[in-house]
Amino acid sequence: MNKIIKRVISLIRNEYFILSLILLGSVLLRLYKISNPILDWHSFRQVDTASVTKVFYEEGVNLFIPRYHDISSTQSGIFNPQGYRFVEFPIFNLIHLEIYKLFPFIEIDIVGRMVSIFSAVLSTVLIFLITRRLVGKPQSLIAAGLYAILPYNIYFTRVILPEPFAVTFGLAAIWFFVKYLDKNSIFSLLLSAASFSLAILVKPYMLFYGIPIFYLHVTKKSLKSILKSWEIYLWGIIVLVPFVLWRVWMDQFPEGIPFWKWTFNGDGIRFRPAFWKWIFGERLTAMMLGYLGIIPFTFGILSAKAKKLFPHMFLIGAFVYVSVFATANVRHDYYQTIIVPSVVIMTAVGIVEIWRQNYYSKKIARVLVIVSVAIMIITSYVQIKEFYKINRPELVEAGNKVDEIVPKDALVIAPYNGDTAFLYQTNRKGWPVVDRPIDELIDYGAQYFVSVDLNHYQTIEFSKRFEVIFKASNYVIIDLTKSN
Repeated sequence: MNKIIKRVISLIRNEYFILSLILLGSVLLRLYKISNPILDWHSFRQVDTASVTKVFYEEGVNLFIPRYHDISSTQSGIFNPQGYRFVEFPIFNLIHLEIYKLFPFIEIDIVGRMVSIFSAVLSTVLIFLITRRLVGKPQSLIAAGLYAILPYNIYFTRVILPEPFAVTFGLAAIWFFVKYLDKNSIFSLLLSAASFSLAILVKPYMLFYGIPIFYLHVTKKSLKSILKSWEIYLWGIIVLVPFVLWRVWMDQFPEGIPFWKWTFNGDGIRFRPAFWKWIFGERLTAMMLGYLGIIPFTFGILSAKAKKLFPHMFLIGAFVYVSVFATANVRHDYYQTIIVPSVVIMTAVGIVEIWRQNYYSKKIARVLVIVSVAIMIITSYVQIKEFYKINRPELVEAGNKVDEIVPKDALVIAPYNGDTAFLYQTNRKGWPVVDRPIDELIDYGAQYFVSVDLNHYQTIEFSKRFEVIFKASNYVIIDLTKSN
């Protein structure tokens, strides 16, 4: 009996058993409201990603010419009749589609969320491996656990966005680079380069993961020897050439490239008081770390040790990223998805630092850690739970009716202030806004108008001028090819 108890205790203490529980919890937490329509927080960006997958499914895969349902000039300022969508290289969409083909009985949007969840699981494992190798065993389990259970990260790693996918590739690039440095393995170097190349093809912002990679290389070898190393030049070529070629290629389709220069400092907010408030006060302190989580995070920063500065270099990379793309990070909270690994690793370092300290009462310090983490999760959850809400369910109802009675190849106007979430619900190509006179849109091919704002002046005007083919208490569908 004693032997059995000892074996059970040994199993419970085993780090890989604990990691398995963390991974299981990671999946279960992200299944919350997984069948929601894409009308929750940041639906406008999610449907743009999901839309590319749907067009791949309906019209065939062309990775070099991704298209989506929005043909308006809203995104680029140029009329986009082919619906080009040149943002990230559509690897996420290809995997999304291929998995959906394997499981066609699962709704395609659920499959898209599952791709992100699987990415989060892989990222959790990679955070564990990287932190275990470069920092320590207890820190690795805590960092993995935080990545799995932080409410902010739960939400933003179960969305249909490329960010979770890019983070996985970025972390894989770091891990394989560590393996290269440990064993001088060219194979690991090639895997690192390929992973980093895919990361920046999916999200160019992932370039900032290069800062901790550079630090690891410099601490292992001298800068002079690095500059003479053919391996590092090979690594750089593999990383950058596909990205450069993709950017050159996409410049041929300006109508499919959304406005992007605003992301840097379009409103001049960088380093102004509002920048610090939103990035460090609202996003980091409140949303991610639930206020009290800033305590172990700060202790992590203060615990800098020579030759063990990877967490600090990772965090510096994160700071450089949010500073360079200041406006984008202030306006949209999903942009901070890629800095979460650096935040959880630093917080884990701080938790262990407080737990082991000898300057103050150990009991009080450890109670502080437990209370801080508990309140961090609760406070963060109170904020993040609002992200799951569907505030306009009538968009689904109206979209389903359009899908039922309107021809599949019809072009539809589904106005929602330029947000494509409503258009996506119709499963039709068209416009998410009336961005020019209605007669001009009709000349461009618009055939139907659907609205959930019955009192809007455009809805009233078009209802009088064209034939209403269906009207419910909360939406109307109008045939623009038939005048009254």
